[in-house]
Amino acid sequence: MQAHVQRSKILIVGSGFGGLGMAIQLKQQGIDDFKIIERATEVGGTWRDNTYPGVACDVPSHLYSFSFIKNPYWSRIFPQGAEIQRYLVQCCDQEQIRPYIDFNTALEKAHWNTTQRIWEIQTSQGAYQAEFLITATGHLADEHLPDIPGLAQFQGQVMHSARWNHQVDLADQHVVVVGSGASAIQLVPEVAKLAKNLTVLQRSAPYILPRPDRPYSETEKQLFRKDPESMAALRHSLFWDNEFNFAQRRNLKSHIQRVKKSCLQFLKQQIDDAELQRKLTPHYEPGCKRVLLSNTYYPTFLQPHVTLEDSALAEVTPEGVISQSGQYFPADVIIFATGFEAARPPYAAKVLGKHGLSLEQQWSSGMQGYQSTTVQNFPNLFILNGPNTGSGHNSALYFLEVQFDLVLDALEFFEQEQIQVFEADQAAEDAYMEQLQQLSQGSVWLSEGCKSWYLDPVSRKLTLIWPDFAHSFRDKNRQFMRSGYHFHYIENPQQNAV
Repeated sequence: MQAHVQRSKILIVGSGFGGLGMAIQLKQQGIDDFKIIERATEVGGTWRDNTYPGVACDVPSHLYSFSFIKNPYWSRIFPQGAEIQRYLVQCCDQEQIRPYIDFNTALEKAHWNTTQRIWEIQTSQGAYQAEFLITATGHLADEHLPDIPGLAQFQGQVMHSARWNHQVDLADQHVVVVGSGASAIQLVPEVAKLAKNLTVLQRSAPYILPRPDRPYSETEKQLFRKDPESMAALRHSLFWDNEFNFAQRRNLKSHIQRVKKSCLQFLKQQIDDAELQRKLTPHYEPGCKRVLLSNTYYPTFLQPHVTLEDSALAEVTPEGVISQSGQYFPADVIIFATGFEAARPPYAAKVLGKHGLSLEQQWSSGMQGYQSTTVQNFPNLFILNGPNTGSGHNSALYFLEVQFDLVLDALEFFEQEQIQVFEADQAAEDAYMEQLQQLSQGSVWLSEGCKSWYLDPVSRKLTLIWPDFAHSFRDKNRQFMRSGYHFHYIENPQQNAV
């Protein structure tokens, strides 16, 4: 039994955009009885972990930042990963959040104690207790490494894009990149500059548009500093430009055809080789997967030492790889750009509710929650970046800030009404999820031929993405619903209201 238990009103798991932003908002509202546990040695989450060559964001910098901590110093329209990480560290230190964080502290198990009405949390550094638990582990926290025959016998170096090994020298090496998604299109042009030869194994081709990137001028940055409202106006404009792109996801034929035409024209502008064009042409509708942005990915395949194999990885040998088409490629280094465990997040196995069942067990047919933030059978739990909070067309931070508002509203309501415990009602949660599934019908994600990580691998339901415009998420979820919950009051713990 642990000799010392750290007690706080709120415990936050993770210090990426979600956990850090939540902590800043709590502190700005005068709530300072909270702790953050972070498994790494620094804040940053995705942007701390992903350090592969070329790592950047595909959402403009003035939209991919906190609305409550605007940054006039962004160097360019689309920020590089290292610059985003510096921004997060600056936010942490500027708002004096660091004293609240326990680093090198990994979540091992969190269990709701029904008798004591408190969360009991076991970590790699000891025990914690909290009245409220907030998970903020992110959609892109744990990398997905496929189970490939022969991988254990490979004699070269293996790494995932999210765990880049900077000790591995790619110069004059035979390099194989597995994957062709958002990470791959950024790192492939950079790896090609170093490798003796490079092979990309592509399961499905992405849709790609030009990346309208450029540095901000000193004049623009000076304007941002002198007139913060100019940043707010730019953010507003960027947001509504992205909202327009949601029409792709609704499977509106005219919009899909327009986007598809733009993507294929861009492909033909950059690649005039007919066979390469064929390999790089997607076989699904735009919006099924996020449309990517790159000016350098396509031209990489025109280089004589770069090969595109348009089939997936089937097997690894001690000295190379074999594709599903049967082609063999020698390899000294294999780089997996194969995405993340998003639809089935690993933290879910570690969070146990009032019946001793884990979130993973309750979500055996897919993630679901009420208001995309709370879950039946899991009292006093808020999940940031949880069910149906992903965005295929706009900034993830917009969704997070809606959830921050919901949590703050809930905490204020609990204080006013002397509520000790809340829990989502099963009927309310089911009805909420049924509405979302109805909204997702007819969308491109559920169309024939769409194979996307946005769908649950078992139920094939849309459990990761919000199936509507981003602003509708705010309309529906910025306030904590007073109905659809069970409450236990401090004065009379037996009293219930729904």
